[in-house]
Amino acid sequence: MNKVQLFFHHTFRFIWNAIFIISYPILASFGLLFIGFTFLFSKLSFLLTRLRPDSKTIVLKESEWKTMDYSNDLLEAKVCMQIMFGPSGFKLRRKDGVPSVLQDYVFGNKVRVLEEGFILEKWNTMEPKEMPDFDICLYDPDRDSLRSLTTIKSFDWHVSEKLDNELSFKWFDGTQGGEVKVQL
Repeated sequence: MNKVQLFFHHTFRFIWNAIFIISYPILASFGLLFIGFTFLFSKLSFLLTRLRPDSKTIVLKESEWKTMDYSNDLLEAKVCMQIMFGPSGFKLRRKDGVPSVLQDYVFGNKVRVLEEGFILEKWNTMEPKEMPDFDICLYDPDRDSLRSLTTIKSFDWHVSEKLDNELSFKWFDGTQGGEVKVQL
């Protein structure tokens, strides 16, 4: 290094060391204050939790049986599974107390009333990864029979039209849709 470069090197090193020596006590005191406030609030929090009465344990209640909408006051439903950001799965039973084939399966909350019976979505799986996978079924309350009409892999479905003994279902899964026709 020549003399000019050496002069600037020593000058900047001196300035840098001076800034560090002057600011070090400020930085160190800020660190100590931060640690002190953290310790103080921790102890204060500990004391306040000891003053509070013992917390009561929370008991989660099992869901209750409720009358299903659009079921002509015949079916009751009880939530047995909830998919996060999705639909709920229900156990169904007849409100009149008659043992039914419905008690063996899990259903969605869609019920459509027809002259022939009730259109229900019977879930084939309870695994959220494999959902949606369900059968659209026709439940005849007079015979207590459940007959599968078709399998749909979308929660967004509806009965589009009914002609004589033929039902038409439309579905949409977010990217594609379709129509399924079944005989009753």
